Amino acid sequence: MQQRSSHVSRRARAGRPAAAGAVAVLVLAAGAPAASSAPSPSPSPSASSTPAAAAAAAGAGAAQDAAAVVGGERLGRPAVQVAPRTGAPELPAVLTGRSWLIADAATGEVLAARNAHLPLPPASTLKMLFADTVLPKFDRALEHQVAPAELAALGAGSSLVGIKENLPYRVEDLWRGVFLASGNDAVHVLSHMNGGLASTVAQMQERATALQARDTRVVSPEGYDQDGQVSSAYDLTLFARAGLRNPDFRGYCATRTARFPGAVDKATGQRSAFDIANTDRLLGKYPGLIGVKNGYTTNAGATFTGAAERDGRTLLVTVMHPEQQSKVYDEAAALLDWGFAAAGKVEPVGRLVEEETGPGASAAPATEAPASGVLPHAIQQADHALGPAGWTALAFGAALALWAAGRLRTRRRPHTAAAATASLPVLPVLPGGVPVPPRPDYAPHIAYSVPARTAAGPARRGATAVGGATAVGGGTRRRLTRRARSLARSTRARFAATTTPRRRP
Repeated sequence: MQQRSSHVSRRARAGRPAAAGAVAVLVLAAGAPAASSAPSPSPSPSASSTPAAAAAAAGAGAAQDAAAVVGGERLGRPAVQVAPRTGAPELPAVLTGRSWLIADAATGEVLAARNAHLPLPPASTLKMLFADTVLPKFDRALEHQVAPAELAALGAGSSLVGIKENLPYRVEDLWRGVFLASGNDAVHVLSHMNGGLASTVAQMQERATALQARDTRVVSPEGYDQDGQVSSAYDLTLFARAGLRNPDFRGYCATRTARFPGAVDKATGQRSAFDIANTDRLLGKYPGLIGVKNGYTTNAGATFTGAAERDGRTLLVTVMHPEQQSKVYDEAAALLDWGFAAAGKVEPVGRLVEEETGPGASAAPATEAPASGVLPHAIQQADHALGPAGWTALAFGAALALWAAGRLRTRRRPHTAAAATASLPVLPVLPGGVPVPPRPDYAPHIAYSVPARTAAGPARRGATAVGGATAVGGGTRRRLTRRARSLARSTRARFAATTTPRRRP
């Protein structure tokens, strides 16, 4: 959602969450192969888009006509497409959306659709593509100081979560502002962190291309009405499906309420906070609803993409531009009900395509370097996962694995092993990579080994065969240290009792 009445913007700037519009896409399921069947009639709503948007839509539509229709030929037809088998339920009687689609999220089978590739203004449902593009790049715990310039280019009437300049915000708070309050201010801050608005728009377009979302033309990252900015029910469903594969994306879009940082109280110096609520009106009301995103602008009307789960099946539904704004949720819910009832009783009329993975495609589009000091989320997660205790456990387990390999080899070839220990110097090394300090009265040719009882115990309790550990916290590290010291003492005692030390000449 984006443009709104002026009083909504004033409320958001005052530090209260702005109410968001509606965009509907939900999750439906059905299984079967190819498509074919007679279409059923559906009321046709009046159009509500500018001439510029209509021209862009015509251009994008022509591109789809010129080539093979993405997802199947039937999805390029304007009428309702459904292929019922015997016993299939009837589609909802009243569906006024100019474009809608319902599909199985797992198989990609499109159960029914109308004008699936019709390019229309997407409003804030485009934020799904923004999140799918930018969300993986920043650690959720990273704090960012908002500069005034990052809030300077917001369009008139934008929906805002209420970000204040010259104050720090965590990335996870910014994403809650995007998903819950549909805050264009949060989108702009994250876009500046990502290299700027123009760079983010280019990356979003590249991501749409990789997902084969050919109806989409990105002009603004938040979906604010701009000439030429369009998407389709088919493309929005692709964005939802791709985004939900990211656990963070799924978690944010399913969040119903959250506390958002406010301004600093001049009297106390303490920072305030206020509640924000998800503007998705089906979340928490429709059984099994996961998310995803709603939107509304004067030009786009109401749009909604949603996902719902029932009996192990997840359905996706998108509804764009119904005759009345409030109908977007009703029609999305009705399509979801139908989809769950029709599962296995209709043949698919098309398919959601997978992301292109050819030489020129990339799951994570190339980007400009993020803000200084920011690492990709996956890298930071890996860095946190192996701290000093983790590396200690890794080394301890590696030493055990080496000892076990040597022990097995000795059992299989006892004579060869004996000759090797008599002729090759093997320096003593304890688990954790800590060498036993050499003593001058020990012969350099003696091969040190770890007693079986000592080495087997820790392996059963914590370390795996290749050095992994079941726990790498402070307590584990201390236990490993104690075991290493005990092992050193037992090793020295063993050799003191079983060998006769020789002096070096």
